[in-house]
Amino acid sequence: MEETVVDPPPEPDGINYPGVSERLKATVMDSMVLVFMMIGVTYLFAQFEEVSATVRVAAFIFIFVLYDPLMTSVFGATLGHRSMGIRVSKGTDHAQRIAFPLAMVRYVIKALLGWLSLLTVGSSKQRLALHDMAVGSVVLYR
Repeated sequence: MEETVVDPPPEPDGINYPGVSERLKATVMDSMVLVFMMIGVTYLFAQFEEVSATVRVAAFIFIFVLYDPLMTSVFGATLGHRSMGIRVSKGTDHAQRIAFPLAMVRYVIKALLGWLSLLTVGSSKQRLALHDMAVGSVVLYR
């Protein structure tokens, strides 16, 4: 017997919020993006005779610490989010992206809690993770 996977019906507010599966897939995609960025930077640095430790540290901080918050605040989604057709917005105004400071706090909480942050996704109508609750963000389908 063939099993058909059906998207859950929209919530009473008419919005169908992404679940854990889509968010995990986006995270895996973003991890792959980070790895490729690291390889690219390493290759770039290898082209120069000497690259200072300060430049190396700055590059790696940019990649690991600023990728998610910058992409989320400027574009509303990381590359992983985009690949899954989801985006991050303000919980009070779905047309607006979250500000960079909130995106940074969201990322720090997500990084510190890891997968634990997603445990609450199934417990709310808007499928909010702990990091979303902390900053008032929501993840939506594009």
